[in-house]
Amino acid sequence: MKVHFIAIGGSAMHNLALALHDLGYQITGSDDEVFEPSKSRLKTKGLLPPSMGWFPEKITQDLDAVILGMHARIDNPELARAKELRLKVYSYPEYLFEAAKNKKRIVIGGSHGKTSITSMILHVLQDQNIEADYMVGAQLEGFTNMVKITKSAPIMILEGDEYLSSPIDRRPKFHLYHPHIALLSGVAWDHINVFPTFDNYVLQFQLFADLIENNGSLIYYQGDVELVKIAEHARTDINTIPYNTPDFEIENGETHLIFKGKRYPLQIFGNHNLQNLRGAWHVLNQLGLEDEQILNSIQSFKGASKRLEVVIKTNKTAIYKDFAHSPSKLKATTSALKQQFPDRTLVACMELHTFSSLNKEFLEQYNGAMDKADIAYVYYNPHTLEHKKLPPISPELVAAGFNNPGIRVITNSDVMVDDLRKMDWNDRNLLLMSSGNFDGLDFKELAASLLH
Repeated sequence: MKVHFIAIGGSAMHNLALALHDLGYQITGSDDEVFEPSKSRLKTKGLLPPSMGWFPEKITQDLDAVILGMHARIDNPELARAKELRLKVYSYPEYLFEAAKNKKRIVIGGSHGKTSITSMILHVLQDQNIEADYMVGAQLEGFTNMVKITKSAPIMILEGDEYLSSPIDRRPKFHLYHPHIALLSGVAWDHINVFPTFDNYVLQFQLFADLIENNGSLIYYQGDVELVKIAEHARTDINTIPYNTPDFEIENGETHLIFKGKRYPLQIFGNHNLQNLRGAWHVLNQLGLEDEQILNSIQSFKGASKRLEVVIKTNKTAIYKDFAHSPSKLKATTSALKQQFPDRTLVACMELHTFSSLNKEFLEQYNGAMDKADIAYVYYNPHTLEHKKLPPISPELVAAGFNNPGIRVITNSDVMVDDLRKMDWNDRNLLLMSSGNFDGLDFKELAASLLH
């Protein structure tokens, strides 16, 4: 099989390219820029394009498939050539479905928690030596790639993103997977540039539930009003399974799950993560695993990359980084850390970096999102607004959106770092939250300098 990737350098795209290369496919690709870690990983396998840019001459009649990344524009010259030759052009999720169409498909959807839940399922399956193909949105400990495709695995675990599939396919990615087992973790409005109203956003999850295969299962978080409505209106052949927060105790900064009178120590913590675990647990039960197998394996799960990930930890201080950027994620992450260490001062820093978070119409959604932090910083770079072609916003407007008089809104990350370096970090925790990196901030270097 010969497959060409248009925009091979993307996080998802390069992982699919690596997976198909490992399967023995002949892979080529193009991109106008490729950053780390994609660059090194593609280079190691001999898949890094020798020159940056778009080269229509790479698109030839002998290609079995062309996969189009979201980063490519609709007027891409390689795409135009593929259409001219009438080649089959797949979006990323379309190709994943093609690879999984003869397997049992498990799709994890929701506005938050998708990566964590998918990671938990994969961790337990690997620990129990159960073969599975997968696609997950973060690098996991013990897994080489974020995508795995084999001919032998009977099941495929797919993280189901609601964002668009490609520049020429405006369907949400998770609408293309048609799961046998589906999980929805929650609905909290996001991607305002694509889904202009909350109702339109909720509709995507309703449509997803309608696309579950005949006699399939829908596992859903019972604490979400919108999900309860979706489950109530699900087709009669679908088995609906609600989940909630399992029983747990926190002792000396360590969380223990309580089940049938037994205590199971966990390395993850916070109500949201425990809800994620309960959802993953139901999926694993549906796949035939016993409760005891799941609980024994999950104890060694440390979490997905950038999901409440420890940067450095001492007896007096813990510094975490997290991908959180939407209101629901900020609230869940700050609450988790404060709940785990109630006697420590929590310093939380977040960066407004996504299209939605920098949109003045969306800012009011952040009302109360960082109230659990004792000291809170919100950072954004005005140049990011220019880059995303958004109108400027003022620090005062951002502060009003969060509706917390104690929050400090800054537009220079150096100011935040200087403040952090002046603090006494005894009995104090730091939480750094962003889908970016605070304009090139090295989290490990910062953490080491604070605790020197």
